[in-house]
Formats: sequence, structure tokens, C-alpha cells
Amino acid sequence: MNQTFNNLDPEKRERIINAALQEFAENGYDKASTNQIVKNAGIGKGMLFYYFKNKRELCLYLINYGLEISQKEFLEKVDITQPDFIERLKQIAEIKSAYHQRNPNMLSFLGTMFFQDELELPEDLQEKYDSMLLKRQTMLYENINTSLFRDDIDREKAFKLIQWSMEGYQNDLIMRIKYENLHTFDVAPYWDEFYDYVAILKTTFYKYGEGKA
Repeated sequence: MNQTFNNLDPEKRERIINAALQEFAENGYDKASTNQIVKNAGIGKGMLFYYFKNKRELCLYLINYGLEISQKEFLEKVDITQPDFIERLKQIAEIKSAYHQRNPNMLSFLGTMFFQDELELPEDLQEKYDSMLLKRQTMLYENINTSLFRDDIDREKAFKLIQWSMEGYQNDLIMRIKYENLHTFDVAPYWDEFYDYVAILKTTFYKYGEGKA
């Protein structure tokens, strides 16, 4: 997508990308200002519109770019050979946290675009996003060792309860932050909350002394 822009001097390209990510993340699609983007990027407005016809084309480029970066920097780093479901959940959370620290504008931007539904995506980008969600589900639940669960409970049902608990937590979290400014939003308390829930799940479902955090 937009090979001409991709061939731009890397330092200048990154300045434009970061300025645009920040502006969209802070203000959403509708209120994002291309004037502010070019100001923060230190370029002329004519240069921006040389590479992108309009704000929508720029935003769609960033979404595609963001999904590709997320695939490489997040999804591909998860160890799906880890058989302990809760440990895999913790690993995913830690990778995501580290990624957020390195790329705060990127995650804030993607969250804003996908949670607030201000921009209708073309079919190819929607399919790309849906494919990433499917891969994420595979990362979470494939090849899990349920023998770590207590002997006095139905392990398959316990596994389902953990799945539903984490999915329900995720959905609740999305609703809580849906209309927040994700660029300035403090996520630290939510990571602490996540680990509290993980500890409770282990205490509830795992054999004593096994699979401890």
C-alpha cells in the first residue's frame, strides 16, 4: 500500500507516521487535523497530500501499517508451545505491555480506530483485522495442557470457565475504555487488575503447588 510513501527517506517517513498516529489517537478520525499532523511532522501540507489524497487515505494506510507491525512485534512473539493456559495469558499480557511502552501511539491509534467505529474499513482491511483476531484466539487456546487443573473438577469445564472469564473481562474492559482518550489513558491499573484475576484463577482451578505464578 502506497509504495511511493514507503520509499521516502526512513527518518522523514517515521516522523510523518508518528505525527499522524498521535493525532488520530488523541482526537479520533473525525476530529483529527491534517494541519496539526504536518506541523508536528515538520513538513509542508503539500508533501502530505502528495503521498495521500486525503485524510481517509492516510488513516487507512496507518491502519494497514499498524496491523502489519502488530503482527510482527506482538503476535509472532507469543510462545504457543507454552502448555499452561494461564501462563500463556500472562506471557501475552507482558508482550503487549512491553509493546505498548515501545509503541504507545500505535496501540492507542489502533484501539481508537477499532473501538470507536468512526471510519468504515474497506473489505480487505476488515478481513485482515478479522484474521488477526482469529490468530489471537488460536494463540490463547490451542494445545493447552488441562492436566494442570485440579483432579476434583471437570477440567474441560474449568478450561471453558477460564476462557469465559478472560473474554468477559476483555469485553468489560473494552466497554470501560471505549470513549476514553487512549493516548493519555493510564493503563497501569488495568494491568494490575489483570494479574489479580490471573492469581485468582490459578488458586481456584490449579492443583496445589503446581502452575504457580
